Amino acid sequence: MAINTDVEDWGGVGSNDSGERAWLLQSPSVDSVQHLEMERGTSGGVSSIAAVFIVVNAALGAGLLNFPAAFSMAGGVTAGVMLQMFMLIFIISGLVILGYCSQVSNESTYQEVVRATCGKVIGVLCEVAIAIYTFGTCIAFFIVIGDQLYRLIPDDVVHGHWYTDRKFTIVVTAVLVILPLSIPKEIGFQKYASALSVMGTWYVTIVVIVKYIWPDKKVDPVYRPTGAASWTAVFNAVPTICFGFQCHVSCVPVFNSMRKKKLKPWGLVVTLGMIICLFVYTGTGVCGYLTFGADVSQDVLISYPPNDIVVAIARAFIVICVVTSYPILHFCGRAVIEGLWLRFHGEEVEVCVRREQRRRILQTLVWFVVTLVLALFIPDIGRVISLIGGLAACFIFIFPGLCLMQVKLSETGSCSASWHGLVIYSVVMITVGGFIFGLTTTNAIYQDVIS
Repeated sequence: MAINTDVEDWGGVGSNDSGERAWLLQSPSVDSVQHLEMERGTSGGVSSIAAVFIVVNAALGAGLLNFPAAFSMAGGVTAGVMLQMFMLIFIISGLVILGYCSQVSNESTYQEVVRATCGKVIGVLCEVAIAIYTFGTCIAFFIVIGDQLYRLIPDDVVHGHWYTDRKFTIVVTAVLVILPLSIPKEIGFQKYASALSVMGTWYVTIVVIVKYIWPDKKVDPVYRPTGAASWTAVFNAVPTICFGFQCHVSCVPVFNSMRKKKLKPWGLVVTLGMIICLFVYTGTGVCGYLTFGADVSQDVLISYPPNDIVVAIARAFIVICVVTSYPILHFCGRAVIEGLWLRFHGEEVEVCVRREQRRRILQTLVWFVVTLVLALFIPDIGRVISLIGGLAACFIFIFPGLCLMQVKLSETGSCSASWHGLVIYSVVMITVGGFIFGLTTTNAIYQDVIS
């Protein structure tokens, strides 16, 4: 039996259909986890090498575009790299902890592990956090679409035409493409979105590095800070790092799909996966920052000239990636909201099934309209990432720390040195996560207010 789990909580309402469970949340690139169960049944599980690529795919995404600006805010290359290395310790250990807690609780998704180990209240808070995180990520996706489409239009066409306006292109793309993809109950194209996401992010990294080695003559960085303006300024880069490396929610089912579902191979998988992500993010962040200095945009591709063909291809890749990823992130948020509704409303199963289509359409339309309206009036992706990046710290630090603490405290008669060490480490994770979440979120709200 799972720890602190009441069988009657769901009362048979929970769906066994893997397509309707929120397994797919990733930041912000989304991989298909539905096929993991099929692979596990036919070939005995996912191999460690395959799991590495799934973890990498879960982490890499459009957050890559904000890393050069994050290095600038941190005070330069040294501060940015050191901050990443420091946080990587907690990022990797958090993934290992989640695998351990998944084994102990016998649960296969992030929110179920948190609910089983920490109880109903923390479980509900986790589900709400996932819904808010996916909501904010969808806003960021709309902003990315507007920024890239605007820069794809030639200079001689941009000015003076209403149909080339940034807000108009966002609305047209959203209504004609994203909304129809978001309404269906099942989403069967995740594997294509995953492949495009990986190709797009790697291509962007290569372009940024090549453009630094062979810079455009028109690009001349005005100023490169040699240090942070204050000690708190370094933490301005933390939300971007958390947003970029947050793959913890989607990695719990990856661990459960592995052929060898043990902590040692899982530790090797997440360590190798995060090191690969580190090289990609660092390469983009360092080269993008050194190319443009303090003038780098929140979206690094905006800083490049609009008539550069190589960069234009990168913009097209990102647009395709975001257009296909939005429906899946919305799917995750919708699944969490649906689960909360079924749990607290207490309707009979038959009634819930009959009303499912109406609820799904209503939830989709409300979600779509609100995220679209907010994206039209938020100036850049950095504003959104600064808010939801702090929330990502909860998935990396706070919830894994709480899970580890509850699992160890539930062990009776265990007072060894390792037990005390793990309890202390869980307290450290919760404390660091709470500090990062509080500081970055407060700072983001303050910056929005004064702006």
